[in-house]
Amino acid sequence: MMKLPDSFSNIRGRETFARSQVLQRSWPVVLDLCVAGIGLACFYGVVVIARYWFGHPEPEIVISQSPRALPQYAFYSVVRIGLAYMLSLVFAIGYGYIAAYSKRVEPLMIAGLDILQSIPVLSFLPGVMLAMVALFPTRQIGVEMGAIVLIFTGQVWNMAFSFYSSIKSIPRELSEAANIYKFSRLQKLIQLELPYAAIGLVWNSMVSVAGGWFFLMACEMFVLATRDFRLPGLGSYLQTAAGTGNYAAITWGLLTMIAIIVATDQLVWRPVIAWSDKFKFEQVESSSRVRSPLLHLLQQSRGLQSLRQHTIVPFGESLYRRLAEERTVGTPTKITKVRGEEAKTGIASTLLRGLIILVAAGVVLYAAWQALTLLRQVHGSEFATILKGAMATFLRVNISLILAAAWTIPAGVAIGFHPRLARIAQPIAQIAASVPATALFPVILLALIRIGGSMNIGSIALMLLGTQWYILFNVIAGAMAIPSDLKEVATLFRFTTIQKWKTVILPGIFPFLITGMVTASGGAWNASIIAEYFRLKNQTLQTVGLGAVISAATDSGQFQILLLATIVMAIMVVTINRLVWRPLYRLAETRYKLGG
Repeated sequence: MMKLPDSFSNIRGRETFARSQVLQRSWPVVLDLCVAGIGLACFYGVVVIARYWFGHPEPEIVISQSPRALPQYAFYSVVRIGLAYMLSLVFAIGYGYIAAYSKRVEPLMIAGLDILQSIPVLSFLPGVMLAMVALFPTRQIGVEMGAIVLIFTGQVWNMAFSFYSSIKSIPRELSEAANIYKFSRLQKLIQLELPYAAIGLVWNSMVSVAGGWFFLMACEMFVLATRDFRLPGLGSYLQTAAGTGNYAAITWGLLTMIAIIVATDQLVWRPVIAWSDKFKFEQVESSSRVRSPLLHLLQQSRGLQSLRQHTIVPFGESLYRRLAEERTVGTPTKITKVRGEEAKTGIASTLLRGLIILVAAGVVLYAAWQALTLLRQVHGSEFATILKGAMATFLRVNISLILAAAWTIPAGVAIGFHPRLARIAQPIAQIAASVPATALFPVILLALIRIGGSMNIGSIALMLLGTQWYILFNVIAGAMAIPSDLKEVATLFRFTTIQKWKTVILPGIFPFLITGMVTASGGAWNASIIAEYFRLKNQTLQTVGLGAVISAATDSGQFQILLLATIVMAIMVVTINRLVWRPLYRLAETRYKLGG
């Protein structure tokens, strides 16, 4: 083989270097153009939604089963779930923060969270939908806001529990460091509490969005007495296809939903997971990190870097500088003046607080009296049916929880401990969690009927499909949050598998596991409204259960039955939480809390 002269080699090397320099200069420009294109697309989407929402409401919407309607339906559903998620995120952070730091109202707020997560989506439906339609009687936005709020009720509770438990389990040395440096509440929230809660919040956000897809069919198409509320979207498309037995349309709808879920995983969750990995509490940097090519590209964008340097960074610096100036000790005269003003403000705030409590108590008493008046219409036989259904649903919920925990705990630990496995398993789990079990339920029911099964087994299967992901995603978050130095110590001392599970894994994931079990329990009770009462090919299949009672009462407009069944469900869930989950929460906050 003939060797090239050195001059030719030098020329080829210079050409290669020149090409690499051109690519390095041109790639950020291409990336900035992509970001600008995404921004323009989002702006156009906002315009389309605004035109539709602020238009006149359509008296009767006919859901097309043609695949050509799927892009528009998918866009509407993604917007509803996205807005419901943003509302859930804001509520979860605010609610969890107040509950964690307000000792007086903490028991009341946690009890309220227990009650709210136990109330099924259909129990919120009459009040929410009628109120939203009354607020916007001449615009489509009323029904849309009602659907968004209903999706919100299926997403928010596990996120609020996650943020609350994360704040309660912040290591003591981190809190003491924040106090030593005199962080303000806002600064502590931004620089300590949100970063520490990021991993759990991200993984619970994923399962919350999956829960939104689960309840999408119930929120986009439902009947309230004689009124038929339906909205164009993937949920109504799948429910219409399942009701008519159009399996081709079900297949097209599921394929569209899977495509959206895969795109969401790659464009949203994968970069967010990689970004949140830097908030891991550890003293030794992990050798294996979660990576996202999209996050890397966004971090290399010159346009985004310039925007950050000229907006976010100066705003943050000015905000922290102002907070530091406010903490500076002033002169004695100023201090006296401030204390006098604080005294006057304290008296006014006390009077205002008393007035608010008095008004709230009056409203609660009036609502309770009206509810008792409504419950007088319930007959003894109906009350016995509700109690019988409550016991049947209680057994199904516990069976589904045991089955879910049996496989999600080892699987979640394996995914959280091995980033390579997580890159493969996490998208698969996200897709499986986001595909609504209600869309697969007709196939499951038909298969069970053919082999001689019953609706009892089908309802347990649907509860399992809808709630196991709460445990799995929380266990994954807990396993990922275990510091790398603890794992390395276990490897260094050659712990056996049993020793590693007893001393590292179970204590490390315990707070996350309890959060997952609590939300899975509430989710299973909530899923009973669909699992025990289902329409298939223009016929209604149901079994004995509290969820079936609630669904049937909603369809027939029997609000007294709906109210009593909801109260019974809330009482059972709150009792279980008080007797079982609340002591385990306290154990997680004390014994299994990371700290020196």
